[in-house]
Amino acid sequence: MIFPCEKAVWYYLPQIRADLAIELVKIGLTQSKAAKKLGVTPAAVSQYIHKKRGMQSVKSRSYRKEIEMAVKKICEDASTEELHHLVCNCCHLLQKEEGQDTCGK
Repeated sequence: MIFPCEKAVWYYLPQIRADLAIELVKIGLTQSKAAKKLGVTPAAVSQYIHKKRGMQSVKSRSYRKEIEMAVKKICEDASTEELHHLVCNCCHLLQKEEGQDTCGK
C-alpha cells in the first residue's frame, strides 16, 4: 500500500520544488541562492530549470497563484510553518487536479 504522503514525496514534491526553483530564478536569484532557500543543491536547481526533474505538466491558475505566494514568502524569509502550509496547499491542488485528492483536506 502506498500512503498519500508517500506518493506526494515521489510525484508532487519534485514538481513543487521545480516550480519554486524556476520562479525564484526568474525573479533574479542565482541558482545557488535559490538552492539555499529551497534546501537543495545547486545541481538540483539546474535540473529543475532544465526540466530534468519534476513533471512538467500544465497547472491550474490556483496552483500557479499558490506558487507565486510561496516564492514571495520564501524571499521574505517567512516562518517554516507558513512555508510548510503553502507547500501542503500546492500538493493538495496538484492531487485535486489529477483526481487523486486523498489527503483529506
